Amino acid sequence: MTAVDAEERPAATAPRRGRIPTAWLRLLPTPTSTPFTFSYGLVLLATALYADLGDQATVTQLLKESSTDAAHLADRPVLVLLASALWVAGGLYSAYGPAFLLVLTALERRVGGARTAGVFLAGHVLATLATELPVAGAVAAGRLPEASLHRLDYGISFGLMACVGALSGLLPRVGQWVLLGIAGAMCAQDLIELIDPMSSWGHPIALLIGLFCRPLLREGPAGG
Repeated sequence: MTAVDAEERPAATAPRRGRIPTAWLRLLPTPTSTPFTFSYGLVLLATALYADLGDQATVTQLLKESSTDAAHLADRPVLVLLASALWVAGGLYSAYGPAFLLVLTALERRVGGARTAGVFLAGHVLATLATELPVAGAVAAGRLPEASLHRLDYGISFGLMACVGALSGLLPRVGQWVLLGIAGAMCAQDLIELIDPMSSWGHPIALLIGLFCRPLLREGPAGG
């Protein structure tokens, strides 16, 4: 062994301490590689902080105005569909926040920001309409009380669940079934407990919407 080799060997074999592996960093969004998820994540972080730390009377009023209940959808559909997706149900302590970052980062890295946003929006809008329009019809037919038109319904869970369904088609077979198994178990638990019927039915509907999007995401290169 030469003197040069002896000097270089420790540096080459020394363990890297205090450094996060690149593979782990790829699980999180960045402004350059996943701009949609990164930007949207910052918005959700800001609203979650305000929901937990802001004036609760104001927060409650904002959530009511952002609700995608049947009455608001009939009055100002575009506004409430957009506004309701700016909040995370449960605030900073909700599991939806970390799940959003992991799932949408993985999806955006594979298909780009535009198609990721499209899947999220499709799940959020279509699952909301699929659960709220029947309520409006039932109220009009006299099968539900008028109070059913006014309920608190907001959050990112429908869009997130659609992205889960879409992402499953881009993973290896084992990862696909693991992801769908977890999502399916959550949907089944929702339907069994039926704490909030609209959300309980909306989650499996959103998952199916994401599954229907899978063939579209396999075609063509990823775009931003």
